[in-house]
Amino acid sequence: MATNISSIFVNASRERLWNVLTQPEFVKQWQYGSELTTSWEEGTPIAFRTVWDGKVMEQWGEILEVHPLELIKYSLFAPRPGLEDKPENYFVMHYIIEKEKGVTKLQIIQEDNRPGAVQEAEQGEENPVLKMLKELAEAN
Repeated sequence: MATNISSIFVNASRERLWNVLTQPEFVKQWQYGSELTTSWEEGTPIAFRTVWDGKVMEQWGEILEVHPLELIKYSLFAPRPGLEDKPENYFVMHYIIEKEKGVTKLQIIQEDNRPGAVQEAEQGEENPVLKMLKELAEAN
């Protein structure tokens, strides 16, 4: 299994970062225009819909765990040719929010057991998605 970890430090409150992670109008800005649909209640569906190069791409899964201002955990299926929609082909995303050294730390962990999953080096602000997320959280 590939376990990919990204971390950033954000000069914003946990509340502000939580909103950037969970509110569809913010998610759309840091997730390549993705439209988020979910109630953020454990056991309910989550879906992302993106139009990219004129094609509609959708991903879906289930909210596994939510602790407001601290943790979001969900499964997600990203369709691709030859990949069947079954539990072992879902990956799991964790968003962990902590206070550390006077700032807010966000750690994103992706557990990926799909065929061809790649183990990557830990990422930070050099990742364009994390950079945009940080900018949104720190904006007034």
